[in-house]
Amino acid sequence: MSLKLKLQRMKGHLTRTSADTTAGQREPLSAPAAKTRSPAAAAASGAIPFGEQWQALAATPYVHEGEYVLIREVRYPLCWQHGHYRLAELFDVIEMWRQSSAAHPLSSARLAADSLLFFDTETTGLHGGVGNIIFLLGTGRVEEDSVVVRQHFLPAPAAELALYQSFLRTLTGSEHLVTFNGKSFDWPQVKTRHTLIRHQLPQLPRFGHLDLLHGARRLWKDELPSCRLSLIERQKLGVWRTNDVPGQMAPLLYFDYLNGGDPRTIEGVLRHNENDLLSLITLYIHLSRLLLACECKRATAVSAEELFAIARWYEGLGDWERAAVRYQAIAESWPGSPLCGRAKVALGHIRKKQKKWREALSIWEECMRAGVYLPEEVYLESAKICEHQLKDYEKALAYTNMALAARKKKGSLLRQQAKAELAQYQKRRERLEQKLHRLF
Repeated sequence: MSLKLKLQRMKGHLTRTSADTTAGQREPLSAPAAKTRSPAAAAASGAIPFGEQWQALAATPYVHEGEYVLIREVRYPLCWQHGHYRLAELFDVIEMWRQSSAAHPLSSARLAADSLLFFDTETTGLHGGVGNIIFLLGTGRVEEDSVVVRQHFLPAPAAELALYQSFLRTLTGSEHLVTFNGKSFDWPQVKTRHTLIRHQLPQLPRFGHLDLLHGARRLWKDELPSCRLSLIERQKLGVWRTNDVPGQMAPLLYFDYLNGGDPRTIEGVLRHNENDLLSLITLYIHLSRLLLACECKRATAVSAEELFAIARWYEGLGDWERAAVRYQAIAESWPGSPLCGRAKVALGHIRKKQKKWREALSIWEECMRAGVYLPEEVYLESAKICEHQLKDYEKALAYTNMALAARKKKGSLLRQQAKAELAQYQKRRERLEQKLHRLF
């Protein structure tokens, strides 16, 4: 499809004046008032092309060494509801992390709310590399009694130095980036572009980084068709956008903007980025509440699948007791679910690591009596406990025999599968030989 046709399909987005909506809200982005600008700034905005249109979008110019960029600011009160959560609940989850003291990659126990910089970019390509230009640097940050969404927009490639100068001067006090795939894409792209003009700019700050994509994948990769932010918004956060510009259209719309310079061409991309930043805040709130389920009264409801994924995450971090609490909760709250047996097996492994031999064996024996499928290593580990720790050689022999039986059964299944696959290949080959024979 040509660029012209793609832009025609997006015509509705180019002229849209209403903002994206969340469930139960009609105009979520238009209600918060933009930051008041000085008369001098307003006069300056009139000196640039389409100055009145930029002013209507709450954007003012920033001039550096003869080039200008646009800085757009929109303020949201902390009581603002985005999907299921109010923005003020960011303070609640930080306090929950402090009370928990869990050593988790997404913990903000030692951070202040205003030190978190929610960050998202829009670029001229969806892949990295020196040729990929960032044309929009978006941030969201708590400032006094508001969340300020601040967007630095590049009106022309020649103004890239002004773009990064305007961006860097607003980062004072920020300590941690909060992104969605920012570790792999957004921040490395910033580093790449900064490197090209680093001699004319201050150094990039050294940030900590909370990448929420990794958390989303750990919890929902087996539940959701994909872990795109737009899908997570609908399925988990209660955020429903209308007339939203798809992210993949952003480069095309930017190139179209460069041809004409009309801000209305790029307005949909600005609002899309604005919504992404708000969703980063609510996603962090939601993930934190899930991760702190089972230990904080204010934590949100969690499904068995989510709780199992969280338990595995804590186990991988070496926090065995928090993992054990969650495995136990699955066994008690979802006794008939397929995850119940897996949770008990995992709980037994944790108790063995903690050298609680009898407790581990008791858990596994309960699974055996219940007829739960157990991999051969569970029988083998049970045999080891009986032989080396409990000196019960009779049981050790019995469990060793069970492990051997499980191994033979698995080998038999694999052989049957291999035979079935071989039969399919042979059938395909015969069919193709017959077709070729008919042709010749």
